[in-house]
Amino acid sequence: MPRTKKIMLWSAIGSSAILFACVIFLLAFDWNHARPWINTHVSAAIGRDFAINGDLELTWQRSQVSTGTWRDWVPVPRLSAHDVSLSNPDWSRGGPNMVEVGHITFSVYPLPLLNKTIVIPTLQLDDPIVKLERMRDGRNNWTFKQNAPSAWTLDLQGLLFYKGEVSLKDEIKHIDAKASIDTLEPSAANDFVMDWKLSGTFNGARISGDGKAGALLALKNVDKPFPLQAQLNVGQTSIRVKGSVTKPQDLAAIDMQLHLSGASMADLYPLTGITLPKTPEFSTEGHLIGTTNALGGKWTYDKFRGKVGESDISGTLMYESKKPRPLLSGDVVSKLLRLSDLGPIIGADSNESKKERGVAASQPENKVLPVEKFTTERWGSIDADVRISGRKIIRDASLPIENLDTHLKLNDRVVTLMPLNFGVAGGNMIANIKLDGRNDIIKAEAKISARHLKLKQLFPTFQPMQASFGEINGDTSLSATGNSIASMLASSNGEIKALINEGTISKLLLEQIGLNIGNIILSELFGDKQVQLNCMASDLTVTNGIVQTRTLIVDTDDATLYITGKIDLAQEKLDLTINPKSKGLRIVSLRTPLYVAGDFKNPKVNVDKGVLALKAGSAIVLGALAPVTALLPLVNVGSDENNKCKVLLKEAQAKPVAPPPGKTYKGKVRNPA
Repeated sequence: MPRTKKIMLWSAIGSSAILFACVIFLLAFDWNHARPWINTHVSAAIGRDFAINGDLELTWQRSQVSTGTWRDWVPVPRLSAHDVSLSNPDWSRGGPNMVEVGHITFSVYPLPLLNKTIVIPTLQLDDPIVKLERMRDGRNNWTFKQNAPSAWTLDLQGLLFYKGEVSLKDEIKHIDAKASIDTLEPSAANDFVMDWKLSGTFNGARISGDGKAGALLALKNVDKPFPLQAQLNVGQTSIRVKGSVTKPQDLAAIDMQLHLSGASMADLYPLTGITLPKTPEFSTEGHLIGTTNALGGKWTYDKFRGKVGESDISGTLMYESKKPRPLLSGDVVSKLLRLSDLGPIIGADSNESKKERGVAASQPENKVLPVEKFTTERWGSIDADVRISGRKIIRDASLPIENLDTHLKLNDRVVTLMPLNFGVAGGNMIANIKLDGRNDIIKAEAKISARHLKLKQLFPTFQPMQASFGEINGDTSLSATGNSIASMLASSNGEIKALINEGTISKLLLEQIGLNIGNIILSELFGDKQVQLNCMASDLTVTNGIVQTRTLIVDTDDATLYITGKIDLAQEKLDLTINPKSKGLRIVSLRTPLYVAGDFKNPKVNVDKGVLALKAGSAIVLGALAPVTALLPLVNVGSDENNKCKVLLKEAQAKPVAPPPGKTYKGKVRNPA
């Protein structure tokens, strides 16, 4: 045999012998002798005490993860360690150890070690207990000692839990929760390999939940979505999801059905970071799809459907992370919207409604105007650009409102509804509303126009009104400051103008619509009979929450009523004088003025019998001086030549105006009395 071939043969035999000897050594070696060395070096590397307290073993077996190549036939080393622990940092309140594992088993591919890559196809943890903790100052126990970058790379491809427990105490997010995790038996019916159950508290509210998931960290195949199914309850809010996540460690893509329900949409803020209004009980279900980017991602809640109170909602909303604030945009549609469901949004719901929703009552029993404050501190967390429409809106069975349409914008704490447009009683109302929440006190502006509201359609269930041909037209311009409807009205400035032409009124009608003041006045003047209304004209100024009459005239077949005085919106007090001018001697009560006083809840009407001799003269003076000309533009809106309000209106004046929020109304208040 040539010398070269002999050298090659003996080299091969020698290498095989060395490899065989190494294998025999690895198989025969008692790895427990290596535990102190492993414990010391791992502890030094991470800056925590690491210990393998039980047996450490090495076996060889074929890989349990099939690659479809020759590598499947090459045995791989499999390490097994019992009673493993990892300590907590000194400041921890969670006990001595962060991690305790009854048994750890994992395999390592040998060949990648030549390239300084540790490939672990599956890491199995039996009876693990993991305690995660974060303090208020930001310290956490899952961040380890930072060393120089390692030349070695860890490739962990799969993680399995058997009867594990993971807890989290987070003082920043106010979470104290515990999850039990276990591995499911393999099944061809689904891709779920793990289930979990959750309990604890979040922001003081009880949380509970359960769910199923795919193999944790089985994430290398980005083309195969990671399956997820979960149900989570946070207080009165319930969340259900079913779908998939692609590359979960990066949340590269989410595609799942999402169901949300709870006592109020405002309760979702701690979970989502999205500012939503206070609402009655709600539920929605839709298709959630999203992708992440450097700023956070873009998410779409597509074709969702649901209910808020007794109102239905549907549409599509998009959330996009961007600078300086994220943006919520989209369209929301309601086929049937009840105004009572909007009450909580503006603080106008009753104490009984709050009690049903589990919310503390804030409205004093002796107050009518809503005092609940707007939560402006969250307005700066997001911008919004959402179009909202309602096909049919119900105040109650007697007042249908249709075709609401508005464009809601929130930009740097400034909310606008421009325009807020809806049809009512054969006419329509248009409002432009602005709420500036950039300071501690909101600055508000509102311009409202009502056109062609038909009286018989406004009260469709009141039979005597059905013969009426009258309609309502009006304009309002107000500015204010405050953090609730009550405080805004208490500081408001501006003008209010309105006309009602050709209608009928009675005590019964006023009782039906809840106008206690008018009900009492009408009873004093006319008893309980039906009264033909020719025209009602009002021109009011508002100065620092005081509503002052420039013109307030009610013309009926029996008499013309001239009303003067003021209404204090801050104190909810009335101070009005009604001077009647009788058109006949048949109504004795009209010879005496009425004084309306008291508060909005309990108004009082008194008769002054000592000034009978002044009645005729004062009524004439009032009729001559009343500045009704400012109301003529409201008559000219589609009115005919027989409009009876033209008897009172001579010429047109400017539209109502309001000063900037926080400024006092400077218009001259005329008081003919």
